Amino acid sequence: QLVESGGGSVQAGGSLRVSCVASGSAASTACMTWFRRAPGKEREGVAAQDWATYYADDLKGRFSISRDNAKSTMYLQINDLKPEDTAMYDCAARAASCALTWARADLYNYWGQGTQVTVS
Repeated sequence: QLVESGGGSVQAGGSLRVSCVASGSAASTACMTWFRRAPGKEREGVAAQDWATYYADDLKGRFSISRDNAKSTMYLQINDLKPEDTAMYDCAARAASCALTWARADLYNYWGQGTQVTVS
């Protein structure tokens, strides 16, 4: 019910936009969030959006989240890519709002399969 796309291999300094299309009950959720899983690291929240927008403090500025509700699609624009951005990017959704707990992966009940971003 969540399908990501748009990942790939890019050079450092480049840009990429990944997408997440929601369907079924996942399309009517309030909070949609991007997480990422880097090799050897724990999953971390990148950005979330419901009626407000939330970013991980150390990722502000290079990452931009947006949603097109008419297309049930969420986007993550990543600029000035760095090798440390290499990760599997997952989208997640939940009915509750994003406020306060958006970065807690255990509170989401809809997940996509992920899209790999590799920066060299």
